[in-house]
This record gives sequence, C-alpha cells and structure tokens, in this order.
Amino acid sequence: MTRLLPLERSSLFSPAWLIPFDEYNQVVRGIVRVSVDRWDGAEWRPADAQVVRTPSGAFAFPGLGRRFTAPVRHRVLLSSPGYQPLYPADDVAFDAGVVGVEFVVHPDPPAVGASPRLVRLLPDVTFAYPPGGRVVHGVVRDANTQAPIVNALVSAAGQVDQVQWRERTLSGAAGAFRLSLRWPADGGPVAVSATDRPGRGGSVSVRLPQDVGASQVIEIS
Repeated sequence: MTRLLPLERSSLFSPAWLIPFDEYNQVVRGIVRVSVDRWDGAEWRPADAQVVRTPSGAFAFPGLGRRFTAPVRHRVLLSSPGYQPLYPADDVAFDAGVVGVEFVVHPDPPAVGASPRLVRLLPDVTFAYPPGGRVVHGVVRDANTQAPIVNALVSAAGQVDQVQWRERTLSGAAGAFRLSLRWPADGGPVAVSATDRPGRGGSVSVRLPQDVGASQVIEIS
C-alpha cells in the first residue's frame, strides 16, 4: 500500500494525503465520498478543490492553494455507507467535537511535503456485521442530563492466547451504538467503554454470550 506513495508524491504535490482505512476489515476502503471546505474567517465554505485517488488508495488534493496569497485553513470530510470516520489522528486524544481533517494550505508549496495519514473508518450503527457474530448494542448518554451523546467512541479491548484485540465504533443518532465482540471467550465479562472527549468517559460490563441481545446503557460523566 505505501510503496507507491514516494513516487506519487514526487510527481504530484498535495498539502494533504489521506488514506481511508476500514478498521473492522483492516483494509483500505474503496467506496468513499470526499468533500473539501475552506475557512473564510467566519465559517466553513465549500472549496473548489480537485480530488485525486492515487493507485495506493490515498486521496490527494493537487493545486489546492495555487491562487492563494496567504495560508488558508481547510478541512476534508469523508463518508462511506455503514461507516463513520474517526477524525482525530492516532496520536491525539479522542474528541467527538473534531469534525473533519484540518490542515493549512500555503500559497507556495513548503520544502517538506505532507506525510500520508490514515483516516480510520469505524462501523456505524447500520454496519452489516457478518451473520452469527456477537454484537452488543445500546445507547450512550450523559450521566447528569440523561441526554444521548452522538459520535461517542465506544470500544472494548482484551487479550486471547496472548494476542491483543480491540473493537471500536462510534455512536450515531440518539446515541445508539452497535459493537462487534469477535474475540472474547464465552462466559467472560467484557468492559465496554465510551468517551466523548478527554477526561469524560464511562463503561458497562457485558457478560457473554447472555448479554448479546440485551440493550446496554453507557453513561458518560
């Protein structure tokens, strides 16, 4: 996947290189819609941007900023049926308020180009998990107000036979979520946690397989 990127970058300058990565299936996602906005100083507006898909699956934006006289903030929004994009980068704490991948476009290309970045796509509440798999469902809500929390990161992690596993999803409308639990052994409790921003989180203990059909409530405080 990445072997083609150096050649592409040498012949095609782009202020950002984004690779949509299907985290559940561990593959680069092919069916993805891309939109680009620019910040005009007061609000985000659609940008006149050329979007190119490279042979390695990355999205590039050649020529963006060619007519600028000063740096301008941009953001890229991704969408794909059955998925929600996880916008914070891997080395950044999750925050549900982050919308899109932001970057600054300079009028003249900088000496060092942008590095390719994975944008992880997580299963949403409509994702078609394989038949027969264990999927827990429920809702994420605020512990104080009881209001549903949209775009909360819901996850579970553990170890089976010294192999680490992790499952993640994002809550949708009305705070609803569906999370696959492919790896845990039957009968063992699994902690399913949720967070919407740094310092706020909650969890619920799920017993398998008996709790698969029961609706779970995760309260964030």
